Amino acid sequence: MQKVIAVNFKSGGKVYYFIQGDCEAKVHDRVLVDTAKNKQLGYVVKTDIEVDEKDFPDLKPIIRVATEKDIAKEKEMYKDYDEILHTIKEQVSSHKLDMKVCDIEFPFDGGKIIINFTSDDRVDFRDLVKDLANILHQRIELRQIGVRDQAKNIGAIGVCGQECCCTRYLSDFDKVSIKMAKNQNLSLNPGKISGMCGRLMCCLSYENDFYVEQLARMPRINAKVSTPSGVGHVMYNDLFHNIVTVKFEKDDTSRMEDFPLDKIKVLSGGRLGDKDNGKK
Repeated sequence: MQKVIAVNFKSGGKVYYFIQGDCEAKVHDRVLVDTAKNKQLGYVVKTDIEVDEKDFPDLKPIIRVATEKDIAKEKEMYKDYDEILHTIKEQVSSHKLDMKVCDIEFPFDGGKIIINFTSDDRVDFRDLVKDLANILHQRIELRQIGVRDQAKNIGAIGVCGQECCCTRYLSDFDKVSIKMAKNQNLSLNPGKISGMCGRLMCCLSYENDFYVEQLARMPRINAKVSTPSGVGHVMYNDLFHNIVTVKFEKDDTSRMEDFPLDKIKVLSGGRLGDKDNGKK
């Protein structure tokens, strides 16, 4: 076992692990680390995490807790951020490229500018890179990101009235599908189940396991069921209280009645009772 430190590079960003060694960093401290591509200043998220070396064979050690000189250097690197970003956007416009520049990064060891952008299509940015390198006198690296990453970086207020989860604390994006909305009996109107990024809301996945488990226990809608009041068809399932609403029809009249789940027996078309019910 070895102790590692969890580090991210942006608030709410993806967490990376580094060997703690003799580093005495505390949560919220800035630390200098060596990533796969360059050196970066990050934020300590958690310390003294014990992991099996076999599960994390290629971890690098923390270089050091950031000094005042390191932090001053970072500020100096980013002092012209707005001006450089404006120049980049002007060049993108003049080259008439179908891409949207989201933000830029300056690796701590210098030498290049990383440009994060989104685009629906492949972009030939070779001429753009040449012109930017001549104007900014730096090596240029373009990195295409998804619209969810863009929303995470920019930040926004969700329909719930709070800051988007991706900006606040999500470090990775879980797979979200339209089936999750169906499981929760939500409107399938894209405007109601999409986040600020235009993709399905991340929060659709939060309670999905509960809905999947509950739905597996409940009879299907329109299933034929036997109840203490007779045989009828399922109209609605209350997943939170395990109540089933059943419709009874006789002659030209009909009525509906609620029953606890344990008082229901599925005759056909449902998930309860005989194992063959769901196949009918």
